[in-house]
Amino acid sequence: MILCIDKVLSGDQIQRIRQALDASDFRDGRETAGWHARTVKRNQQASSQDPAIAALRDEVMQTLSAHTLFQIAARPRRMKPVMFSRYQQGMTYGNHVDDAVMPTPQGPMRTDLSFTLFLGDPDSYEGGELVTETTQGEQRFKLPAGSMILYPSSTLHRVDPVTQGERLAAVGWLQSQVRQPEQREVLFDLDTTRRQIFERDGKTAEFDAISKSLANLLRMWAEV
Repeated sequence: MILCIDKVLSGDQIQRIRQALDASDFRDGRETAGWHARTVKRNQQASSQDPAIAALRDEVMQTLSAHTLFQIAARPRRMKPVMFSRYQQGMTYGNHVDDAVMPTPQGPMRTDLSFTLFLGDPDSYEGGELVTETTQGEQRFKLPAGSMILYPSSTLHRVDPVTQGERLAAVGWLQSQVRQPEQREVLFDLDTTRRQIFERDGKTAEFDAISKSLANLLRMWAEV
Protein backbone atom coordinates (compact mmCIF):
# COMPACT_ATOMS: atom_id res chain seq x y z
CA MET A 1 0.00 0.00 0.00
CA ILE A 2 1.32 3.40 -1.03
CA LEU A 3 -0.43 6.25 0.78
CA CYS A 4 -0.30 10.02 0.25
CA ILE A 5 -1.14 12.03 3.38
CA ASP A 6 -2.00 15.70 3.00
CA LYS A 7 -1.06 18.54 5.39
CA VAL A 8 1.10 16.60 7.83
CA LEU A 9 3.02 19.79 8.67
CA SER A 10 1.50 23.23 9.19
CA GLY A 11 2.56 26.29 7.23
CA ASP A 12 4.37 27.67 10.28
CA GLN A 13 6.29 24.43 10.72
CA ILE A 14 7.34 24.38 7.09
CA GLN A 15 8.53 27.98 7.26
CA ARG A 16 10.60 27.39 10.40
CA ILE A 17 12.12 24.20 8.99
CA ARG A 18 13.07 25.92 5.75
CA GLN A 19 14.62 28.87 7.61
CA ALA A 20 16.68 26.50 9.74
CA LEU A 21 17.78 24.53 6.68
CA ASP A 22 18.84 27.73 4.93
CA ALA A 23 21.25 28.37 7.81
CA SER A 24 22.40 24.77 8.19
CA ASP A 25 25.49 22.97 6.95
CA PHE A 26 24.81 20.23 4.41
CA ARG A 27 26.94 17.16 3.84
CA ASP A 28 27.32 14.79 0.93
CA GLY A 29 24.35 12.41 1.01
CA ARG A 30 26.54 9.49 0.00
CA GLU A 31 27.88 9.39 3.56
CA THR A 32 24.68 7.66 4.75
CA ALA A 33 24.08 5.43 1.71
CA GLY A 34 24.78 1.72 1.39
CA TRP A 35 27.71 0.63 -0.75
CA HIS A 36 25.62 0.12 -3.90
CA ALA A 37 23.22 3.06 -3.39
CA ARG A 38 26.25 5.30 -2.97
CA THR A 39 27.01 4.89 -6.67
CA VAL A 40 23.70 6.54 -7.72
CA LYS A 41 23.09 8.99 -4.85
CA ARG A 42 23.79 12.64 -5.59
CA ASN A 43 22.15 14.83 -2.96
CA GLN A 44 22.93 16.61 0.30
CA GLN A 45 21.76 16.12 3.88
CA ALA A 46 21.59 18.57 6.77
CA SER A 47 24.16 17.89 9.48
CA SER A 48 22.66 15.90 12.34
CA GLN A 49 25.19 17.53 14.67
CA ASP A 50 23.50 20.92 14.32
CA PRO A 51 21.38 21.54 17.48
CA ALA A 52 18.78 23.47 15.48
CA ILE A 53 18.38 20.55 13.06
CA ALA A 54 18.19 18.06 15.94
CA ALA A 55 15.35 20.09 17.47
CA LEU A 56 13.46 20.12 14.16
CA ARG A 57 13.93 16.37 13.79
CA ASP A 58 12.36 15.89 17.21
CA GLU A 59 9.48 18.18 16.27
CA VAL A 60 8.75 16.26 13.08
CA MET A 61 8.86 12.97 14.97
CA GLN A 62 6.43 14.31 17.59
CA THR A 63 4.11 15.54 14.84
CA LEU A 64 4.08 12.09 13.25
CA SER A 65 3.46 10.46 16.63
CA ALA A 66 0.32 12.58 17.01
CA HIS A 67 -0.92 12.19 13.42
CA THR A 68 -3.84 9.74 13.40
CA LEU A 69 -3.77 8.73 9.74
CA PHE A 70 -0.02 8.13 9.78
CA GLN A 71 -0.31 6.07 12.95
CA ILE A 72 -3.10 3.77 11.74
CA ALA A 73 -1.42 3.27 8.35
CA ALA A 74 2.10 2.63 9.66
CA ARG A 75 1.53 1.38 13.24
CA PRO A 76 5.12 2.30 14.15
CA ARG A 77 7.04 0.19 16.60
CA ARG A 78 10.35 1.97 16.12
CA MET A 79 11.39 4.93 13.97
CA LYS A 80 14.73 6.15 12.72
CA PRO A 81 15.19 9.91 13.22
CA VAL A 82 14.28 11.79 10.07
CA MET A 83 16.91 13.25 7.76
CA PHE A 84 16.54 16.51 5.87
CA SER A 85 17.66 16.16 2.25
CA ARG A 86 18.39 18.78 -0.40
CA TYR A 87 18.54 18.38 -4.17
CA GLN A 88 19.89 21.30 -6.15
CA GLN A 89 20.17 21.58 -9.91
CA GLY A 90 21.57 18.40 -11.44
CA MET A 91 21.20 16.31 -8.27
CA THR A 92 19.41 12.97 -8.34
CA TYR A 93 19.12 9.60 -6.59
CA GLY A 94 19.02 6.70 -9.02
CA ASN A 95 17.12 3.44 -8.65
CA HIS A 96 17.69 1.80 -5.27
CA VAL A 97 15.95 -0.08 -2.50
CA ASP A 98 16.34 1.08 1.10
CA ASP A 99 18.51 -0.97 3.43
CA ALA A 100 16.57 -3.80 5.07
CA VAL A 101 18.17 -3.08 8.47
CA MET A 102 19.28 0.36 9.64
CA PRO A 103 21.08 1.52 12.78
CA THR A 104 19.18 3.59 15.34
CA PRO A 105 20.11 4.97 18.78
CA GLN A 106 18.26 1.95 20.24
CA GLY A 107 20.04 -0.59 18.03
CA PRO A 108 19.41 -2.16 14.60
CA MET A 109 15.92 -1.69 13.14
CA ARG A 110 14.17 -3.60 10.36
CA THR A 111 12.77 -1.19 7.77
CA ASP A 112 9.15 -1.93 6.86
CA LEU A 113 8.03 1.51 5.66
CA SER A 114 9.74 4.57 4.20
CA PHE A 115 8.37 8.08 3.83
CA THR A 116 9.14 11.35 2.12
CA LEU A 117 7.73 14.52 3.64
CA PHE A 118 7.89 17.31 1.06
CA LEU A 119 9.04 20.74 2.29
CA GLY A 120 8.76 22.76 -0.94
CA ASP A 121 5.85 23.49 -3.24
CA PRO A 122 5.92 21.58 -6.54
CA ASP A 123 6.16 24.77 -8.60
CA SER A 124 9.30 25.90 -6.73
CA TYR A 125 11.49 23.38 -8.57
CA GLU A 126 11.48 21.36 -11.77
CA GLY A 127 12.11 17.63 -11.87
CA GLY A 128 12.76 15.89 -8.56
CA GLU A 129 9.78 13.52 -8.69
CA LEU A 130 9.84 10.50 -6.43
CA VAL A 131 9.32 7.53 -8.76
CA THR A 132 8.29 4.12 -7.40
CA GLU A 133 8.31 0.93 -9.44
CA THR A 134 5.24 -1.25 -8.88
CA THR A 135 3.53 -4.15 -10.65
CA GLN A 136 1.30 -1.52 -12.29
CA GLY A 137 4.32 0.33 -13.64
CA GLU A 138 6.05 3.48 -12.50
CA GLN A 139 4.23 5.91 -10.21
CA ARG A 140 5.45 9.51 -9.90
CA PHE A 141 4.94 11.74 -6.87
CA LYS A 142 5.57 15.44 -6.35
CA LEU A 143 3.37 16.55 -3.48
CA PRO A 144 2.56 19.95 -1.94
CA ALA A 145 4.72 21.24 0.89
CA GLY A 146 3.76 19.55 4.16
CA SER A 147 2.38 16.43 2.48
CA MET A 148 3.83 12.93 2.73
CA ILE A 149 4.10 9.73 0.75
CA LEU A 150 4.33 6.52 2.81
CA TYR A 151 5.43 3.37 0.98
CA PRO A 152 6.95 -0.08 1.64
CA SER A 153 10.71 0.01 2.11
CA SER A 154 10.96 -2.97 -0.23
CA THR A 155 9.94 -0.73 -3.15
CA LEU A 156 12.47 0.03 -5.86
CA HIS A 157 12.43 3.82 -6.24
CA ARG A 158 14.39 6.87 -7.34
CA VAL A 159 14.39 10.68 -7.30
CA ASP A 160 14.52 12.13 -10.80
CA PRO A 161 17.12 14.84 -11.49
CA VAL A 162 16.25 18.37 -10.38
CA THR A 163 16.62 20.58 -13.43
CA GLN A 164 15.80 23.92 -11.79
CA GLY A 165 15.28 25.20 -8.25
CA GLU A 166 15.75 23.24 -5.04
CA ARG A 167 13.95 20.18 -3.66
CA LEU A 168 13.80 19.93 0.14
CA ALA A 169 12.33 16.98 1.99
CA ALA A 170 12.38 15.10 5.27
CA VAL A 171 12.85 11.37 4.80
CA GLY A 172 12.48 8.57 7.31
CA TRP A 173 12.04 4.88 7.95
CA LEU A 174 10.22 2.77 10.51
CA GLN A 175 9.63 -0.71 11.78
CA SER A 176 5.93 -1.45 12.08
CA GLN A 177 4.19 -3.38 14.83
CA VAL A 178 2.72 -5.42 11.94
CA ARG A 179 5.37 -6.84 9.67
CA GLN A 180 3.26 -8.05 6.72
CA PRO A 181 2.01 -5.26 4.38
CA GLU A 182 -1.24 -7.07 3.51
CA GLN A 183 -2.06 -7.34 7.21
CA ARG A 184 -1.35 -3.63 7.73
CA GLU A 185 -3.73 -2.85 4.87
CA VAL A 186 -6.52 -4.96 6.39
CA LEU A 187 -6.09 -3.18 9.72
CA PHE A 188 -6.02 0.20 8.00
CA ASP A 189 -9.26 -0.50 6.13
CA LEU A 190 -11.01 -1.70 9.30
CA ASP A 191 -9.78 1.24 11.35
CA THR A 192 -10.78 3.88 8.81
CA THR A 193 -14.20 2.25 8.36
CA ARG A 194 -14.98 2.14 12.08
CA ARG A 195 -13.91 5.78 12.47
CA GLN A 196 -16.26 6.75 9.64
CA ILE A 197 -19.09 4.88 11.34
CA PHE A 198 -18.35 6.61 14.64
CA GLU A 199 -18.30 10.07 13.04
CA ARG A 200 -21.60 9.39 11.28
CA ASP A 201 -23.57 7.37 13.84
CA GLY A 202 -21.64 7.31 17.11
CA LYS A 203 -20.84 4.18 19.10
CA THR A 204 -23.13 1.68 17.40
CA ALA A 205 -23.26 -2.13 17.44
CA GLU A 206 -21.54 -2.09 14.04
CA PHE A 207 -18.76 0.09 15.42
CA ASP A 208 -18.28 -2.27 18.36
CA ALA A 209 -18.15 -5.35 16.09
CA ILE A 210 -15.52 -3.82 13.82
CA SER A 211 -13.54 -2.59 16.83
CA LYS A 212 -13.56 -6.11 18.25
CA SER A 213 -12.29 -7.62 14.99
CA LEU A 214 -9.65 -4.91 14.65
CA ALA A 215 -8.37 -5.47 18.19
CA ASN A 216 -8.29 -9.25 17.81
CA LEU A 217 -6.48 -9.14 14.47
CA LEU A 218 -3.94 -6.71 15.91
CA ARG A 219 -3.53 -9.06 18.87
CA MET A 220 -2.77 -11.89 16.43
CA TRP A 221 -0.37 -9.98 14.20
CA ALA A 222 1.38 -7.37 16.36
CA GLU A 223 5.06 -7.60 17.31
CA VAL A 224 5.63 -5.64 20.51
